[in-house]
Amino acid sequence: MTPPEAPMDGSNASTGDAPPAVSLRLTTLTKRSDFLRASRAKRVAMPGFIVQMRVRPEGEAEGIRVGFTCSKKVGNAVARNRAKRRLREIARLVLSEAGRDGADYVLIGRQGATATLPFDQMLADLRRALAVLHGPRK
Repeated sequence: MTPPEAPMDGSNASTGDAPPAVSLRLTTLTKRSDFLRASRAKRVAMPGFIVQMRVRPEGEAEGIRVGFTCSKKVGNAVARNRAKRRLREIARLVLSEAGRDGADYVLIGRQGATATLPFDQMLADLRRALAVLHGPRK
C-alpha cells in the first residue's frame, strides 16, 4: 500500500520544511557522582520541577547531558514514571535547541505538579529556567 503523501510517479518525496524524523538524542546521566556534582551547581525552582545545571570543565566530554529524578514523595511508581516521561519529553524538545554544549542538566520532579501541570506550561517553564541559569546574553 502506498502512503497518501508519496509521489505516484516513483520519484522521491521532497523534504520541504518538515522536521527530521529522528531528533537529537541527549546523553543521559546515569552515575550517582554526576548527579551529586550537579546538585552543588546552580539551580532554579519552577512550579512543576527543579532544574540544576553544571558546566563541565574543558577536559570532560562534549555535548549536552541530562538526568531525571523523582523521589517517592512524587507518588507511587506509576506517578514517578509518568513524571519522568514528561520531564524527558520537555528536555528533548527544549534542551536540543536551548541547551548549552558542555553542560549537565538535572530535572527533578515535584510532588503533585510534574505529572499534572499542562504540558505547554512545563515547556515554557523550562525555557524560562534555562534563561535564568544561562544568565544574560553577552
